[in-house]
Amino acid sequence: MIPIAAPHSTASPQDPTMMAEPQPAHPAALVIEGLTKRYRSRSGALVEALKGIDLVVPQGSFFGLLGPNGAGKSTLINILAGLTRKSAGRVLIAGHDLERDTRRARLAIGVVPQELVLDPFFPAREALEVQAGLYGVPKQERRTAELLEAVGLSAQANTYARALSGGMRRRLMVAKALVHRPAVVVLDEPTAGVDVELRQQLWRYMRRLNAEGTTVVLTTHYLEEAEALCDRIAIIHQGALIACEDTTALLGRIDRKELAIVAAHDLDGVPAALARFEAALSGSRRLTLRYRRSQIGIAEVLEAVRQAGIEIVDLSTQEGNLEDVFLGLIRGQSGAGAGPPEAGSSLGLDLSARPR
Repeated sequence: MIPIAAPHSTASPQDPTMMAEPQPAHPAALVIEGLTKRYRSRSGALVEALKGIDLVVPQGSFFGLLGPNGAGKSTLINILAGLTRKSAGRVLIAGHDLERDTRRARLAIGVVPQELVLDPFFPAREALEVQAGLYGVPKQERRTAELLEAVGLSAQANTYARALSGGMRRRLMVAKALVHRPAVVVLDEPTAGVDVELRQQLWRYMRRLNAEGTTVVLTTHYLEEAEALCDRIAIIHQGALIACEDTTALLGRIDRKELAIVAAHDLDGVPAALARFEAALSGSRRLTLRYRRSQIGIAEVLEAVRQAGIEIVDLSTQEGNLEDVFLGLIRGQSGAGAGPPEAGSSLGLDLSARPR
């Protein structure tokens, strides 16, 4: 996290970095319009890492930014953090233009990068104090002890960063990004290498911050985390935005459902009446039925089972998850130029929706 000017300093009216256009009373946390990044590879070829991304992150949301490796997520985050220059487009952070109102824009965001960037000669407590000082946070307003506790480092407060484990160093990075109370927090793979208990502790704290109004943008390869935490999710693939929806709407794209039943008696095979449900028999009593919930209701499936003369002693249902949606969309986009658009249809995934 690179600190910029102190938030409590006073700029003159002639300071161009402080002369921004009037902003709306309640701006979106992030507004990204036509964001493009091009660069030359070592071979001299022109590479387009971001292809005109349009994205709005609502204020106060817990927002997931997903994509496979090399999709462009880190490039986008580096632009938000001021580490990479965009080729074209516009970025507003908490209503402040990243180019025209740089100081306020950067003070409004805290970024936890994938890479571990720590001074090995500072203890954890002192690292947070120095970071807060660089941002101009008055001593009486600092939350060093609170942040150390939130990331599970209270016992290591006086331990040098070089002596911390990889997971502890990552948690210290999270704390450093929060010292100046940013309106937007971007977490780039924050739980990589962090054990389960401390991961849960970190998420509890981030949920609390989010409930208090902080916008959280999360990138992660743990899709179950994104599904559980995020109220809205965007998916980037090959530099383009291919989906951006509320999490429930995104999950609603999956049309297929499974019903597993355990019969009271041994079955010789799949009854012919159940063949239309892609029925499969496991062992002699467990029968799995698959159907499209948009076309068939579960009552119809159970009635077919009854008419087939099968007595049920147990049943369970299984629906698709975010991983199914993610894979379906990625495969659909990857095959867009080489095959039919239903590349994700084996998952029963509706690929017709467009990001908005």
